[in-house]
Amino acid sequence: MAADFLPINGTDHIEFYVGNAKQAALYYQHCFGFQVVAYAGPETGVRDRASYVLQQDKIRFVLTTALQPGSEISLHVAQHGDGVKVLALWVDDAAKSFAETVARGAHPAFPPKKLNDEFGEVVISAIHTYGETLHTFVERRNYRGPFLPGYKAVDPNPEIKSTGLKYVDHCVGNVELGKMNHWVDFYEQVMGFNLLITFDDNDISTEYSSLMSKVVANGNGYIKFPINEPASGKKKSQIEEYLDFYKGPGVQHIAIATDDILFTVGELRRRGVEFLRVPDSYYEDVPARVGKIQEDLRELKKQNILIDRDEEGYLLQIFSKPILDRPTLFFEIIERNGAKSFGKGNFKALFESIEREQALRGNL
Repeated sequence: MAADFLPINGTDHIEFYVGNAKQAALYYQHCFGFQVVAYAGPETGVRDRASYVLQQDKIRFVLTTALQPGSEISLHVAQHGDGVKVLALWVDDAAKSFAETVARGAHPAFPPKKLNDEFGEVVISAIHTYGETLHTFVERRNYRGPFLPGYKAVDPNPEIKSTGLKYVDHCVGNVELGKMNHWVDFYEQVMGFNLLITFDDNDISTEYSSLMSKVVANGNGYIKFPINEPASGKKKSQIEEYLDFYKGPGVQHIAIATDDILFTVGELRRRGVEFLRVPDSYYEDVPARVGKIQEDLRELKKQNILIDRDEEGYLLQIFSKPILDRPTLFFEIIERNGAKSFGKGNFKALFESIEREQALRGNL
């Protein structure tokens, strides 16, 4: 087996460009249970932006807003709305990661640079992926600070209670018709990922719309990126709706793992997070389709949580409604009980529920 030329330890952070980071940070704190752990802005010597770093267990989100019109950040938000700009990958060697990927055809965003403060040194570099999204390589083995040099620690808010979110399970990208295989090739050839699974329009379709999806993963499986493109159908697919409103390719949803989905979803609902609904009839064939599970099916039905099984075990999942006014970014909450798959048995019910929301918006 060939050596992994791009070893990745996990997701370092996900950075969002947003219109109002201070208010968005409050949303993620009070609705999702994140703590603000670090901040950079005018008070720390940063003149053009403000960034809030939020953390829950192994998940780290960075919310960044522009302080001046006409900047790259404000133009990004004007074009796309709030959205994911950076999928940052935690590596042992940011310079080598940059050199290896650029040598294989990656379009460089910025070369390796060293950032220093009293807590040590971080090395970062970045390459472009689909749309305006970046992959930043973050090497932090010689750093003990709260996030990155230039950020100051923020005392935790004792009022904020965790919702049980653990780590990023996978991040899904939507790309234009005909571009899925291009980006799958990019991840395989440029980043050394493997093709994990393919879904075609026979797997992911309803009466009205369909899509194609391929999942790529890095060598140790810590990083998984499904890539979606539209497929032909009678009406507009959810991918086309996303591309129309995001004005191009981008991150469609972030799947976050929990060890107790009933607790997590119950807390999220109580705090105001809205989820897609499937009809009660979905649960009629679950025992025959999925077999024995540990959870009480009545409780799963009450929370409208979806269930699926593969050869390795079963999974529980639920999808939020878009968290923005534009129907773009949403979240998936997932609990894996051995299953390595992505809920293929739930696709039809899920997509029909998405189409009901699209119809309400007049976008089906």
